[in-house]
Amino acid sequence: MAVLRSDYVAAQPSATPSRGQSRRLPAWRPWGALISRVALFAGWQALFALGFAVSGSSHPWSDSAAWWLITAALANFTSLGLLAWLSRREGGRLVSLFNLNRKTWRRDLLWLAGAVVVMAPLGFLPSLLLAPALFGDPNAVARIMFQPLPLWAVVTAGFAFPLSIALSELPTYYGYVMPRLKALTGLGWPVILIVATAHAFQHVALPLVFDGSFVVYRFGMFLPFAIFIAWLVNRRPSLLPYLMVVHGLLDAQLIFQIPH
Repeated sequence: MAVLRSDYVAAQPSATPSRGQSRRLPAWRPWGALISRVALFAGWQALFALGFAVSGSSHPWSDSAAWWLITAALANFTSLGLLAWLSRREGGRLVSLFNLNRKTWRRDLLWLAGAVVVMAPLGFLPSLLLAPALFGDPNAVARIMFQPLPLWAVVTAGFAFPLSIALSELPTYYGYVMPRLKALTGLGWPVILIVATAHAFQHVALPLVFDGSFVVYRFGMFLPFAIFIAWLVNRRPSLLPYLMVVHGLLDAQLIFQIPH
């Protein structure tokens, strides 16, 4: 099996193990982490579907899809635990994956302001184009994704989902996976595109609905955004913690789309 020396990883901006730098890192770790999130999203939804089936639901998978903000939060916390475990195994700390750099904050904020100008259209234009093309109705996706939930579930999701996704999503793809795959393969843009594609693809399981149009929509609407984020963090790794905050704030508004 191909391996990546952790002292090489330590030279990358998003991983600085403090000990065991001569330890060899199995290649399956970054590749496994690359696909871990979509598997976790599907797995937690499957557990909820099993619970609905046991309770007598005639449509357990559809019922589980309505709870995707909760299942996704559980998957995010599981993903965060996986990142912490991987960091410890490599002799580092979880926080090192966040690329915190207090010395560059002024310039980082300038970069962030410019990035937001680009991210805004990338975030909503693909959706505006894909929804009518695939469903003939721009509101069809909202009816699939946002279904009534008990108030306690809405409140729980309102706190747990944005916090957990901010801490786990971007650090997985761009704090942990991308620098290691670049060091492992010696490639630049191919790795950036692979990681961005995996990042976009995870959204097909948020929620996992067995409908081809929905899968294409969820993947396609996030792909341009993910490619830009991958390029941005690759170009300036110290932007990652600021992007994490923006990510959490943007996703916090999702609970307001749940019908009452």
